[in-house]
Amino acid sequence: MAYLISKYLITSLVVVLVSELARRSDRLGGLIAALPLVTVLTLIWLYIEQQPAEKIGNHAWYTFWYVLPTLPMFLLFPWLLDRIGFWWALLVCVVFTCEVFAVYATALRKLGIELL
Repeated sequence: MAYLISKYLITSLVVVLVSELARRSDRLGGLIAALPLVTVLTLIWLYIEQQPAEKIGNHAWYTFWYVLPTLPMFLLFPWLLDRIGFWWALLVCVVFTCEVFAVYATALRKLGIELL
């Protein structure tokens, strides 16, 4: 139980740290947020939990493919933010990202990469 609590606390601390840095510095916050901190933590937790190397490797492999269709959102969101407000911009970006992902997954399926 102590391990699970530690895992939650450390992971939560990383998220809070990133949001606090972003509040103080746009550039530093963006840089830190762009780092794959959640993925690195996940890889560490999987390793500590003695998951097979294949599972850890698969996690990294799929993370790569899942990140790519999310990138356009980071260009669309700031453009929409001043035009339609935070919540609408966020909603549009989520819907847009889902649509991009569906097209992307369909295209990758033709190359033999199954994401869904």
